[in-house]
Amino acid sequence: MLVVGIAGGTGSGKTTVVRKLIDQLPENCATLIPQDSYYKDNSHLPLEERQQINFDHPDAIEWSLLIEHIKELKQKKTIYQPIYSYLTCTRSEETIKVEPLKIIIIEGILILANKQLRSLMDLKVFVNADADDRLSRVIQRDIIERGRSVDMVLERYEKTVKPSHLQFIEPTMRYADIIVPQGGNNDVAIDLLSKFILQNINK
Repeated sequence: MLVVGIAGGTGSGKTTVVRKLIDQLPENCATLIPQDSYYKDNSHLPLEERQQINFDHPDAIEWSLLIEHIKELKQKKTIYQPIYSYLTCTRSEETIKVEPLKIIIIEGILILANKQLRSLMDLKVFVNADADDRLSRVIQRDIIERGRSVDMVLERYEKTVKPSHLQFIEPTMRYADIIVPQGGNNDVAIDLLSKFILQNINK
């Protein structure tokens, strides 16, 4: 079993890299574990307070559960992954059944920020992109998927996304074994990544 961590800033193209990577791997070979599923449940807070949560801060994540689930997958155990809603900032009562496969891909902005989680990874990847490109993707995504206005997105970007990226996310690039510049548009890097993974699982 190979555990691959794919990190990078909000809007860097991580999801595109993961999707293209999985497309190049054999079917039913990779299990995807998104960091976003492990945000803490905030149902005890009023909606107004929930909407002010900084999702780019390490304290927003339930690391203990994420680490426990990765350990269980490595032990070839089935896990039940949480479902998190950005619209309500709460966890669903339902979960997703996840089976252990040959490759576990952990994807998220902060996954290289936790030492214990890093220690479980065989390969650490950081997807890098220019700040302007990331902001453009964040605006498009938050309007379409999270029901936010352009003003709301820009305010949040300046207030939490940008400073958190500089403080918590960008510094974790030093832990990466591989850096993918240009985000999901770098097909050469993604091809090399898929070949490396296939070589290692076939050993």
